[in-house]
Amino acid sequence: MTPETFDAIIIGTGQSGKPLAIALGNAGWKTAVVERKHVGGTCINYGCTPTKTMVASARVAYLARRGQDYGVHAGRDVRVNMAEVYRRKQAVVEQFRDGGQRYLESTPNVQLLFGEGRFVDARTIRVALNAGGERLLTAPKIVVNTGGRPAVPPIPGLADVRFLDSTSIMELDTLPSHLVVLGGGYIGLEFSQMFRRFGARVTIVNRDERLIPREDPDVSAEVEEILTEDGIGIVNRAAVTRVEGGSGVQLALETPEGSKRIEGSHLLVAVGRTPNSDGLNLAAAGIATDKAGFMPVNNRLETSVPGIYAIGDVKGGPAFTHISYDDYRVLRANWLEKRSATTDGRLVPNTMFIDPQLATVGLNETEAAKRGVAFKVAKMPMTYVARAIEMGETRGFMKVIVDPQTDQILGCTILGIEGGELMAMIEIAMLGKVPYPVLREAIFAHPTLAESFNNLFSSIQ
Repeated sequence: MTPETFDAIIIGTGQSGKPLAIALGNAGWKTAVVERKHVGGTCINYGCTPTKTMVASARVAYLARRGQDYGVHAGRDVRVNMAEVYRRKQAVVEQFRDGGQRYLESTPNVQLLFGEGRFVDARTIRVALNAGGERLLTAPKIVVNTGGRPAVPPIPGLADVRFLDSTSIMELDTLPSHLVVLGGGYIGLEFSQMFRRFGARVTIVNRDERLIPREDPDVSAEVEEILTEDGIGIVNRAAVTRVEGGSGVQLALETPEGSKRIEGSHLLVAVGRTPNSDGLNLAAAGIATDKAGFMPVNNRLETSVPGIYAIGDVKGGPAFTHISYDDYRVLRANWLEKRSATTDGRLVPNTMFIDPQLATVGLNETEAAKRGVAFKVAKMPMTYVARAIEMGETRGFMKVIVDPQTDQILGCTILGIEGGELMAMIEIAMLGKVPYPVLREAIFAHPTLAESFNNLFSSIQ
């Protein structure tokens, strides 16, 4: 079979592959896009879009139960119909997915192929088409944007029981009576609070000493207090030694207090993700991977093989949609605008959509101390924020660290109502090199959450 020649081949249509294909096609590049199943990647199909849609449903249930806190007496018998929650989530996913597919298919010079792409050599991709048959493609530039999937830990007995992951749990149309969540990271905590608000009993089993250990200890402690207040059980420093099935699921644990056993109706395994690189036949192209299967890249997103690039989650590093999208911007700038863009020094904002939101950007206290960076701290509880009091949303706190010599903001952690939006304002200041006294003295509309920056930055001594 003679290979068909393209200017670029993109494997995967995640949040960097899809916009890159559109930009290249509009610039006149003949571009082949290979997608295994659904346009949109993890974010639209299995990650951000469906989870945040379900988080919104869970928050409505939470507020409905709190109605009397606001003088609204609609009754406390709040019932959640999981089948309707599922249908709402799926409608949003399909709207985003179908729109993305139509956009790709209407872009000039772009061919969208549904099938499995595998390397034949460093310039050639063989595509086994979902509809049958195959095509052989070649291009001087090949981009891998295949993302990742939930990791499955090697726990004895796990393979013999029916367990949920971050994808399958969103397919449930009935509510678990007792959901056991294995993992104390971002995915595990979002689903824990979500399903607790839907009405399930929830227990988190966490192997680390505290939840979300990459955050400062006071952040972990506050998050744990919030989740406990919401009625979620938390078992830290717990190693799962065996999983057994039956009418539900049973976990045997080893903890500092001795052996324990937890029984639940459902088990969610949320202990990280693994890259979708194992089906690409990377060895045929000579592409290096790390021990976990991620594809290391340089600061211009090129793999160990010149002309082959990895973007999004499959390359390792921060697994966020916005980082994936920035990968696209780097390639667009270098290929179409003849610039010298790199990934060096980019800020990595993040928001965990528990309620209240946990949002971070830049350094936290722990990382700054580890690096030997001098800093001063501003910290203020949300109980000091007028707008939060008015909204009845006073859980959490704001914390910012600044450089004592330059007054530049080094990073922030916002655990509070609309924390992601507040963090974004701090990020804008960091991008613009705005010293913190400018925010301390700024005039913000009253009463807004942003107005709290006046008092927050005034607390720096």
